[in-house]
Amino acid sequence: MDLRERVAQLPTAPGVYLYKNGEGTVLYVGKAKNLRSRVRSYFSEDRLAEAKTGSLIAESRDVHYIQVDNNKEALALENNLIKQYKPRFNVLLRDDKTYPYIRLTNEKFPRVYVTRRLVKDGSSYFGPYFPANLAYRLVHFIHRHFKVPSCKIDFGRKHSHPCLQFHIHRCLGPCVDSLTTEQDYAAAVQGVRLFLEGRHGDLVRQLESRMEAAAEDMRFEEAASLRNLIATVREGEEKQKMAAAEGENTDVFAYYAEAPLVAVNLFHLRNGRIVDRREFFWEDQHEFEPSEFCGALLKQVYLNQEYIPHTIHVPVDFDDREEFEELLSERRRRRVEILLPQRGTKKAMLSLVEMNAKNSFDQRFRVLKPSSKLIGAALQDALSLPDAPKRIECFDISHIQGTDKVASMVVWEDGRMKKSDYRKFIIRTVEGNDDFASMREVITRRYSRLREEQIKFPDLVIVDGGLGQLHAAAEALEEIGVTDQPLASIAKREEWIYVYGQEDEPIILDKFSPILHLVQMIRDEAHRFAVTFHRNRRDTNRLRSELHEVKGVGPKTVEKLLRHFGSLERIRLAGDPELAKVVGAVAAKRVRDYFGNPIESIPLAPIGASLPVEQTEAESIGKSG
Repeated sequence: MDLRERVAQLPTAPGVYLYKNGEGTVLYVGKAKNLRSRVRSYFSEDRLAEAKTGSLIAESRDVHYIQVDNNKEALALENNLIKQYKPRFNVLLRDDKTYPYIRLTNEKFPRVYVTRRLVKDGSSYFGPYFPANLAYRLVHFIHRHFKVPSCKIDFGRKHSHPCLQFHIHRCLGPCVDSLTTEQDYAAAVQGVRLFLEGRHGDLVRQLESRMEAAAEDMRFEEAASLRNLIATVREGEEKQKMAAAEGENTDVFAYYAEAPLVAVNLFHLRNGRIVDRREFFWEDQHEFEPSEFCGALLKQVYLNQEYIPHTIHVPVDFDDREEFEELLSERRRRRVEILLPQRGTKKAMLSLVEMNAKNSFDQRFRVLKPSSKLIGAALQDALSLPDAPKRIECFDISHIQGTDKVASMVVWEDGRMKKSDYRKFIIRTVEGNDDFASMREVITRRYSRLREEQIKFPDLVIVDGGLGQLHAAAEALEEIGVTDQPLASIAKREEWIYVYGQEDEPIILDKFSPILHLVQMIRDEAHRFAVTFHRNRRDTNRLRSELHEVKGVGPKTVEKLLRHFGSLERIRLAGDPELAKVVGAVAAKRVRDYFGNPIESIPLAPIGASLPVEQTEAESIGKSG
C-alpha cells in the first residue's frame, strides 16, 4: 500500500504514530490529537521542502499508530517509545549527568550506597539529591553516626577480623561474630530509614528511648553518642524548616544554538537557591526549531524522573504545554506550572541561564580549555566521586607475550601532568601473560607503601583496561584494608569508563566531552610511559644476552661496553681502537671477531645523537656480514 493511502486510513482520534523504513526500523515517533490530520500534514509542499521532513518521508515505507483515549496518554506513550526506539529523526536527550539516589539494601544486614540507577531488587531508594555531592555527604553522615556501612564484604560468611571501617567507628562490624547483634544493627538501620525519609520527630523519639536505656545500663559513652546525634538531627531539622520558608522549587531552562550544534543548561533552584545545574549537548540539529526542540526535551527530562519541581521556566512556548502541565501535576499530585518569564527577577534568572548555556557551548564546541577547577568539578559529577579530584594516579601494564613485564604510574595533579611523581614497576611475582595478576601486584605495592609511610592517597585511581583490571585493582586495595578509595578504569575499544561500585552502568561520554579527553590523555600518557620503559628494558636484556654469547667476554666487560656505547648497534659499528680504549685489545678483538669488521669510513656519532642515513645502511651491512 502506498504511504499516502496508508495515511488516509488513520483514525481521527488522539494517539502516537511511528514512521518506519523498509527494514522496519523506527525513524520517527510523534503524537497527535488527530492522527490522520497530523500525519497528513507531513505531505504538504511546504513540509516536504524542509530538509528534515523531506528526508523522513523519502526514507519511510510505512507508518504505524497506537490509538489512546486522550492527549495526556499520548504524551506519556510518545516519551516511552522515543526512549525505547531512539529514532534518528527525534530530538534525543543526551545527558552528561544523572542525579544520585541513596540505596538502602534489602539484606539481613542492610547496607547504604549512593547509586544513579534504580533497580527493582527490594531495596529502598531515596532521592534524587541536588547537588550530586549531597548524597555522598548524607551517606558519610550515616556512616559516622549510624555506623551502617557501604562496603562490599560478604556478610553471608563470618570473618576473623573487621576491616578498617570498624576501627575508625564507621561500621558496627556485622561481618565478625560478637561485634554487634542483629537487634542493634536493625535499630541502626531503622534510624537510617527514618533519617532518609525525613521523619526527624520519630527518629528523635527513637534515639531518646535508646539513650535512656543506655544510661540506665550505665553505658554512658553510648548514651553520650546518642545525645550528640539527637542534637545534630534537631539542628538539621531547624535548618530545613528555615530553608523551606524562603522559596519554591524551580527549574530554569535556556539554550544556545548554532545549528547543528546546540547547548542547553538546566538550573535547579531548591528553596529559592541555585543548588546545581545540568548540561545537554547535540551535534545533529540541522534544522533547529526552538519550540519543537524545547517541548521534546522537557518531556524526556520530566517523564523519566521521579522528582518534579513546582515551577519550570522555559525560554519559548511549545505545543501541548497545558496538557503537559496537567500530566506533570497528576504525577506530582500538586500543581506544576510551566512559565515563560517576561520581566523582573525571573527574567533575570532566565538570562543568567542563557549566558551559561552560551559558555557551555563555547567550552564544548569551540575547544576552549577549561580551568583545572572546572574540569575537576565536572569529573566529580560525571564519575559520581565524593570530591572533585585534585590528584589522579593512573596505571598501565606492558609486555610482549608475558615477557619483560613492567608497569607504569603517571600522575595528574592540579590540572597538569606531574612527571616528578611518575613511577616505574618491574613485575616480580607473576609468571606468564596475566595482566590481572600484574595489576594486583602493582596496586598492592604502591598503596601498601603509601599506608606505611602515611602519605595521603590520591583522589582517584584509574587503571587502563576494562572490568577485569578494575576488579583486580579493587581486590588488591581490599586486601590491604582500603575500602573507600575512588577507583575507575577506561576500556580501550569502546572508551567506556567503569567506576568501581557502578560496574553495571558504564559511563559513556560523547567524543566532545572534556572529561573523556582528560581521562584519555592520562591513560595515553600511562601507556606511553609503560611502553617506553618496556622497550628500554627489553632492548637492554636483548643486548646483554647477545654480548654474553661472545666467548671470553665476562659480565664486567659487558657492563663497560654498555655503559660506554649504549646500544648494540654502536658496538657493532665501533672499530678496534674505540673498543680497545674501553675494554682492552684482547677483549676488543674477541668482540670484533664475533660481530665482523665495521665500515671504517663511518665515524661514530656521540651517544644520544640520531644516526645518519649512510650509517643506517652500514648497520644493515654489518648485521648481514
